[in-house]
Amino acid sequence: MLLKHVLGFLKKEPVLCISAAAALLSMALVPPGPAYWGYIDLRVLCLLFCLMAVVLGLQECGLFDVLAQRLLAGRHQVRLLVLVLVLLPFFTSMLITNDVSLITFVPFAMLALTLIQRQELLIRVVVFQTVAANLGSMATPVGNPQNLFLYASYGLGAGEFFGAVLPLAAASLVGLTIAALCTPGESIQVTFEREARLKDRRELALFGGLFVLCLLSVFRVLPYGILTGVVLLCMLCFAPRLLPRVDYGLLATFVCFFIFAGNMGALEPVRQLLSGLLAQSTLFSSALASQVISNVPAAVLLAGFTDDWRGLLMGVNIGGLGTPIASLASLISLKFYLRAPQARPLAYLAAFTVANLVGLALLLPLGLFLL
Repeated sequence: MLLKHVLGFLKKEPVLCISAAAALLSMALVPPGPAYWGYIDLRVLCLLFCLMAVVLGLQECGLFDVLAQRLLAGRHQVRLLVLVLVLLPFFTSMLITNDVSLITFVPFAMLALTLIQRQELLIRVVVFQTVAANLGSMATPVGNPQNLFLYASYGLGAGEFFGAVLPLAAASLVGLTIAALCTPGESIQVTFEREARLKDRRELALFGGLFVLCLLSVFRVLPYGILTGVVLLCMLCFAPRLLPRVDYGLLATFVCFFIFAGNMGALEPVRQLLSGLLAQSTLFSSALASQVISNVPAAVLLAGFTDDWRGLLMGVNIGGLGTPIASLASLISLKFYLRAPQARPLAYLAAFTVANLVGLALLLPLGLFLL
């Protein structure tokens, strides 16, 4: 029974388990001491908790389902339907993160395509949605965890951040739009059996206000300690049911990676190796590291070895393309697709690989040019 629970936890939280193992191994090389307290970035953890809790509340209110139905219902050309399904996660990921965007809109797209009996488009749409969420999320500090970490870690200003990522996001939008429109153009009627409705307008107003406070705190207008207190108080008073559903595994994963990265930075041979690689090209080194260990831990690990925040920011965001583990949000889409009737895993992975390699081939040279 214990083994079954352990295996279940490993399957549910593989990244947390790997990060915990890495942290423990690094602790054998660098024994725990007072320096460990300096490894933990409390601001990032608090902001991440607040954003996850608030976005969970907005999702619970039915806001995203209502938005998607109103955009899709009616008669449309198939190519325009595909375009809307792809751009929904692109734009929403800028505010609600790439993983929440995919959790929301991949099942919605699967339902919409089933209703109109166009399942043959499922692989194309889900792959494009995944790429869209990973690329759209780069456009804001709250779009993904690595952006939030780097924005706080380097003390970036809004102008510096947006100046680095918006050209890449704009190029991504153009490419995704062209790709989505390369679809048959016949007209089709989209109807939903059940109309999505907002569940609680008062909670929607509450979580909308809290989300504004989160943005103010990210941009350092509101101290993160005050924000955390306000969010916790509101959740306890008005939506305590949502607190257990916050992704505490992601928070624990960040703590483990903070410890691992801090300990690696304390080892002189590792410091020299990583510093040498980053001195050659921060952009390519961080994009390559993302393919192996995912872009969030790559950002946490490499931030301690370079002052080139621009190259690192671009590299880990572009590096979200590539392998299925380059951005862990990609695994969410894969998991949803594998649940579909008559799923074709090999065909999906082939399409995913081609789309991601094309994205890397276009964005890496652009990133290098911008640097």
